[in-house]
Amino acid sequence: QVQLVESGGGLVQAGGSLRLSCAASGRTLSTYSMGWFRQAPGKEREFVAAIRWSGGSTYYADSVKGRFTVSRDNAKNAVYLQMNSLKAEDTAVYYCAASKRIIGLRFGSSYDFWGQGTQVTVSS
Repeated sequence: QVQLVESGGGLVQAGGSLRLSCAASGRTLSTYSMGWFRQAPGKEREFVAAIRWSGGSTYYADSVKGRFTVSRDNAKNAVYLQMNSLKAEDTAVYYCAASKRIIGLRFGSSYDFWGQGTQVTVSS
């Protein structure tokens, strides 16, 4: 079992930055691919970014490409999402998730464990 806890959310003005963290306990994250998803009020959960455990390849939704960066620190058993140039449409609850897979990481069904989420609000 993997327990995931997100932190770093908050209120920021458009154009600003936030860094989300996802801390894991229970097992090492080094053999898990990690993903970030978000869900805005009244909308379905959507993929944001992912990083594979094997090789460290990263993947991004088109809406965040060039603005967000996903990274991992296996020594700290943590994953991060650096969010720059934030827009009002980035407002959502952000979730991190862990998967044993290295393909299909854009799909929520590929993930085995989820955190509780952290709220990100971007004011325009």
